Amino acid sequence: MLVAVDCRFAGIQDAGIGRYTRELVRELIRVDSDQKWILFVQSRNEDWLKNIQGNIEVIEASIPHYSWKEQWAFRKMIKNSDAQLLFSPHFNVPFFCPIPYVITIHDLILHWYPNQAPFIKRFAYKVLLSRAVRKAKKIITVSNFTYDQLMHVYGKRATKKASVIYEGVSELFYPQDEDVQKRVCEKFGLQKPFFLYVGNAKQHKNVQMLLDAFAALEDNSKELVLVCGGSEIKDLNIPNNVIMLRNVSDDELPALYSAAICFVTASLYEGFGLPIVEARACGCPVIASCTSAIPEVAGSGAILIKPTYENFKNALKNHPEKTDTSVSSFSWRKAADETYALLKSCFDS
Repeated sequence: MLVAVDCRFAGIQDAGIGRYTRELVRELIRVDSDQKWILFVQSRNEDWLKNIQGNIEVIEASIPHYSWKEQWAFRKMIKNSDAQLLFSPHFNVPFFCPIPYVITIHDLILHWYPNQAPFIKRFAYKVLLSRAVRKAKKIITVSNFTYDQLMHVYGKRATKKASVIYEGVSELFYPQDEDVQKRVCEKFGLQKPFFLYVGNAKQHKNVQMLLDAFAALEDNSKELVLVCGGSEIKDLNIPNNVIMLRNVSDDELPALYSAAICFVTASLYEGFGLPIVEARACGCPVIASCTSAIPEVAGSGAILIKPTYENFKNALKNHPEKTDTSVSSFSWRKAADETYALLKSCFDS
C-alpha cells in the first residue's frame, strides 16, 4: 500500500499538531521497512526531515492550512501522487479528497471556545470538520475525552469508526542533571525558584486567571515562567515576577521542566494535554484543572482542582513535591504501532 501523510504542520515548532506529526511520523516509518510513504511537507529544508530515513518520498506542498488553495491545489497533488490512502494528523483534508483518508481529531475546541475566531472561520471549521468526520475511513481521537466529545457532537456513526490512540512523550523528556538545568536557567535569566506554564494564551487556556492567582501570593522569592507564544499574549496583564519566554527549543524544555517547582495549568479544555505528560516524564510535579482530558494524563501525584482563582492560589501555596513519573503508556512507538495497524486495516476491509 502507498500511504500519503500530510506533514505540512510538522515544520511549525510551537504548534501541538506540529509536534504530534513529527514524533508520530518518525516512528511510523520505522514500523515496517517495506511500507512506502509519501510525505507532503511545506519545505524540504525543515530540520525534522534531516534524520528521517525509510521508504519515503518527500513532496513539497507549500500550501497554507485552511486556505482555498488547500481545497484545489492540494487535492490535485494528492490525486497525482498515486497514493492509495491519505493520513491527515488533523481534520483539514480537502472537501473533495480524491482518495480514502484517515484523520486525527485532537479536540473540538471551536465548538465551545471561539478563541476570538471570526464567524466565517468558525462556520468553515464546522463545515469542514463535519465533512471530514462523515467521509473519513477511520478516525483517531487522542483521548477518551475527545472520543466522548465526538460522540456528543456527531453521534454513534462517527464513533463506530473511531479509535483512541494516545499521544506519546519524546525520549528527550527525562529528569535533567543539575548542571544542564543550571545552564538553561542561566541562559534565560532565571535566578529564583519558579512555577512553569507551557502552552498558548488562547481563551480556554485561562492564563490570566493563573497570573492573577500567582500575583495574589505576593511572594517575591518565586517566579512564574510562561513558555508561551501567539498573538493572545499581548492581551495579558503581566504581574511582577512573571517571565515570558519564547523560542525555547525542544532540547531546552526538559531542563525547564526538571528545574521547576511545579508545572501549572488552569486550562478549561484539553483534548490531551501533552505538556502535563512531558512534565511528569521530567519529574516535575503538576497542578492542573480537573477538566476535559487532563485527569486521563495527569498521573496519581498531580493536584487536580476546579479552575477557580482561590483554588489555584491555595494550590500554589501548598504545591506538591512529587509526581508520578510512570509515563510508559504514553509512547510514540506505541502510538505508531497502533496507528499503522489502523491504517493497514483500511486496506483489509
